[in-house]
Amino acid sequence: MNVDKQVIDSVNAVVKIQLLKADYQEKVGNALKNYRKKANVPGFRPGMVPAGLIQKMYGKSVLAEAVQDAVSEALYNYIRDNQLNILGEPLPSESQPMVDFDTQEDFEFAFDIAMSPELDFTLTNKDSIPYYTITVTDEMIAEQAKSMAARNGTYVKAEATEESDVIKGLLIEVQPDGTIGLEGISVEDAVLTPKYFKNDEEKAKLIGLGVGDTVVFNPAKAYDHTETELASLLKVPKEVAKTVSTDFTFEVKEITRYQEGEMNQVLFDQLYGEGVVTSEEAFKSKIREQLEAQFAPESDYRFMVDAEKALLKKAEDVVYPVDFLKRWMLETQKRTADNIDEEMPKMIEDLKWHMMKEKIVTDNNLTVSEEELLETAKKITRAQFAQYGMMNVPEDLLNGYAADMLKKEESKRNIIDQSMSAVVAGFLKGAVKITDKKISVEDFNKLFE
Repeated sequence: MNVDKQVIDSVNAVVKIQLLKADYQEKVGNALKNYRKKANVPGFRPGMVPAGLIQKMYGKSVLAEAVQDAVSEALYNYIRDNQLNILGEPLPSESQPMVDFDTQEDFEFAFDIAMSPELDFTLTNKDSIPYYTITVTDEMIAEQAKSMAARNGTYVKAEATEESDVIKGLLIEVQPDGTIGLEGISVEDAVLTPKYFKNDEEKAKLIGLGVGDTVVFNPAKAYDHTETELASLLKVPKEVAKTVSTDFTFEVKEITRYQEGEMNQVLFDQLYGEGVVTSEEAFKSKIREQLEAQFAPESDYRFMVDAEKALLKKAEDVVYPVDFLKRWMLETQKRTADNIDEEMPKMIEDLKWHMMKEKIVTDNNLTVSEEELLETAKKITRAQFAQYGMMNVPEDLLNGYAADMLKKEESKRNIIDQSMSAVVAGFLKGAVKITDKKISVEDFNKLFE
């Protein structure tokens, strides 16, 4: 067997493989022997089928498989042993001669490969990249404080019903003749919230009632004949609910109202743990810290967007195997010719930036430790809890959720990407000139328009 590389240009080459009969003969012979042992051919006992018949039946397919395996192994061993840094995967050369397994004993195969271009660039303090820090305003802090108080309130008993109250009571169907009897639908502990009524006239009937009051309303009209909501209220199957159109009496037994939390020590302890925050000023200071921490990843993301724009200029003259990559994507990535030309420039830019980041990582021995991965997973988990107003999550719970995330292959891959991106961003901040810019959240969002 002979394997040779022919250079076409700086980023394109052809690998040619010459395969002789001696390179695959033993494998073919062993495969045919196994077929002979297992073949079930009428008129012959197992293992006694003539070798010539086995050759005639299976010889061509066995030869094709053996040649394909030998060529694949030789190709990838050559790439590995010669440390060829290729893009995409080898493709059968368009000049590959036809193969005839009926007549040929020696074969020649050719594969086109795309060589990764050499990147040569340096980072200095002459490379200026903006870093946008989002300004946390007093209005943002007040809004966040109000939201946190709203999410951490309590349910209290109320004397007169309001639109958002939860009202419990006895619900009984009124018969067509106006009577109320045992034969109709009745619900002992029916639960109503007027806010969710879709008919304003029916909603108004439930407002201003006290415990013990009775009102007549039409549930079908109230919920605009929505079967799911009617079935849930009346505790009947949907098939029955869709036939209900009568009025019902409703006797109020209990009125419950959600009362937003007040900005006091009870709220502070509930959010952050007992005694951690002891004043309104400290509460707002804590919110400021949280908002700044929440905005920091967005600022880092924007920094990397601007770093890409600035540093890609250093690779403007680098040549890439565009024609090969188009062909590779069309043949292996299920892309269509209709949009490949339009998308290719952006793909090349993304590839350049990916390779530049890899070079930064390699040249500067940047790594991510298991501890850093765990910390990134904890940050993600902490942010998820914060969305539900849970600010004081125990450390052991954070560690447990984070560890579970790292056990899942896809989520771990995302965490590794985020962690490595943060490492690269940290390196760049020390290698280039940072132009600090304060910006409002509204103007920051406009940067992406």
